[in-house]
Amino acid sequence: MPRNLITDVAGLTVGHADDARLASGATAIVFDRPAVAAIDVRGGGPGTRETDLLDPAMTVDHIDALALSGGSALGLEAASGIQAWLREKGRGFAVRSALVPIVPGAIVFDLLNGGDKNWGRFPPYRDLGYRAAVAAADDFALGSAGVGLGATTVNLKGGLGSASAVTSAGHVVGALAVVNAAGSVVVGDGPCFWAAPWEHEGEYGGRGFPSQVPASALVARTKGGVQESTTLAVVATDAALTKAQLKRVAVMAQTGLGRAIHPVHTPLDGDVVFAVATGRKPAPEPLLGLTALGTAAAAVLARAIARGVYEAKALPFPGALPSWQDKFGS
Repeated sequence: MPRNLITDVAGLTVGHADDARLASGATAIVFDRPAVAAIDVRGGGPGTRETDLLDPAMTVDHIDALALSGGSALGLEAASGIQAWLREKGRGFAVRSALVPIVPGAIVFDLLNGGDKNWGRFPPYRDLGYRAAVAAADDFALGSAGVGLGATTVNLKGGLGSASAVTSAGHVVGALAVVNAAGSVVVGDGPCFWAAPWEHEGEYGGRGFPSQVPASALVARTKGGVQESTTLAVVATDAALTKAQLKRVAVMAQTGLGRAIHPVHTPLDGDVVFAVATGRKPAPEPLLGLTALGTAAAAVLARAIARGVYEAKALPFPGALPSWQDKFGS
């Protein structure tokens, strides 16, 4: 694919805004026209906004953008900033003369990563969301950028990753992942990613999979203490799908988290997968064609997770976790 990013799917752009002192940020996924979306939640500690409307039974059929943010529940305000930008552009769900931009969102917990969170009365995430929407473009940074700036895993710096692919029927499928998992994306203490079998062209180091997985790597190792974590994911396609079909794609895409993170979907994780269709191409055959889309979504999501950690840079604070590049880069 031209970029190997979720923006290879026609009809969407991605923007970041972050604050190095805060060690947190926000990311906006903006659709150039309303898109159909669904969600699947597997983590035990999710933080979300306006996700009930993504149920196939709900009235509103389309969304204008997605908001992904740090800050735990305080970061849900990032969606308000994106809404403000959309209103300035005349975008939103029309209720007679009123326009209400529809911006579901989700957050990661990054409040204990060493950054200065003494922001005063109001958290900065609304402004970060607005700035992220303004910055939305086809090309965007991976690793420690936007909502990925403050992300961590149990043993390495986390981050934001993306990947894309094309199905045999010609549909483009892309993924974006924010990796702030309680568990690990690498096998034990080595450089190999759990997602190694799905890697394309050395996109996360080309280290392959170990010939033998050490028993210690199969033991569940998570962040110490009661510390909420999360992997946020968005999978997108240019196919014209219904909310019900996208729900199935989101369910299938959760397999990508299972391939890339160990353990996953824990009581401390807020893992969610949004699935979005921009509708630029005709719908696939509803059984085998949809199966192919969901299979591709799971694969690109596993790759996006590994890329997020591979591209990350360590935070500049005492005791901060090393990045993959710090430990294993040449």
